[in-house]
Amino acid sequence: MKSKTSLKEDTRQILGASGLRFTKQRALIMEIIRRGQGHLDADEVYRQARKREPRLSLSTVYRSLQKLKGLGLVDELHFDGNHHHYEVKPASEHHHLICLGCGQVIEFDYPLSRYVKRHVPSAKDFEITETELRMSGYCSKC
Repeated sequence: MKSKTSLKEDTRQILGASGLRFTKQRALIMEIIRRGQGHLDADEVYRQARKREPRLSLSTVYRSLQKLKGLGLVDELHFDGNHHHYEVKPASEHHHLICLGCGQVIEFDYPLSRYVKRHVPSAKDFEITETELRMSGYCSKC
């Protein structure tokens, strides 16, 4: 696992390269999402951030998440109708299994999406830019 200093420097470089001003609030939000390994909703990001930055507002968290999303640094995921979850933009495409019992989110990779992206566009005259596969069910514990 990277050190706290290394994560902060990575975040500074990512934000700078994206044209977004580096602030300690944005760096903290990125660090929380990275350390949480994704799938955190804005409220959870806010709760964790407030432990280290008590003056941080929920609206700052929401605005920062939208800016980070707009720059392609984080993905906004919709696992249910009530919450948006966030994860650092993954290096490779992956998919999600969502447990209806406990809410656990399990990432997986499967070649089906690569097959679809390769074969469907020419057949349907459509350019696919991304795919999302989400399946709901019950984990082994539930």
